[in-house]
Amino acid sequence: MAERKNHWETVYLNKSPEQVSWTQEEPTVSLEMIKGLKLEKSAKIIDVGGGDSNLVDFLLEEGYENITVLDISTKALEKAQQRLGIEKASKVKWIASDIVEFKPEEHYDLWHDRAAFHFLTTEEQINAYIKIAEEFADRYLVVGTFSDNGPKKCSGLEITQYSEEEMANVFGEDFEKMYCIEHEHVTPFNTKQNFVFCSFMKK
Repeated sequence: MAERKNHWETVYLNKSPEQVSWTQEEPTVSLEMIKGLKLEKSAKIIDVGGGDSNLVDFLLEEGYENITVLDISTKALEKAQQRLGIEKASKVKWIASDIVEFKPEEHYDLWHDRAAFHFLTTEEQINAYIKIAEEFADRYLVVGTFSDNGPKKCSGLEITQYSEEEMANVFGEDFEKMYCIEHEHVTPFNTKQNFVFCSFMKK
């Protein structure tokens, strides 16, 4: 676990958003899927592996009032807070934790994850993640991972690819699949990464 944390602290310490593949100026797919759920603005939303993603900026702009951003890297969260500024950052809960060790203190209406889940490569890690999501995601789950047409590694780490069917199977015990879409993410250095995003409702 410490090894994973050290890896990500180093990445965020040494690289700017333009130097990492996952950067999106506007996370359009996530935003469209979240808007489609028609959540009330007071809904509790957690962005798992949010790092210094711009999603939180757009959620605040949309008027959501109860946002939590979780990431394994303290440095990533610091970068996001600096970008937002003190006033906006103070409206968000920031949690530095490895997701598989996360002990939530509240339940969430929406659990969002773009590109964190696929970094879990052992059965133990994957099961730990699913168990936490099953217990603390009360209404909706939106998860984006590398598809089976996507990269096999990211940031020098092995990842787990998923098809739409595999996503439905992994989360299917407690969540009902609403729909999935494939998305071609264009990185800041103009390469393409194929993702599958799935939206689930708690059974």
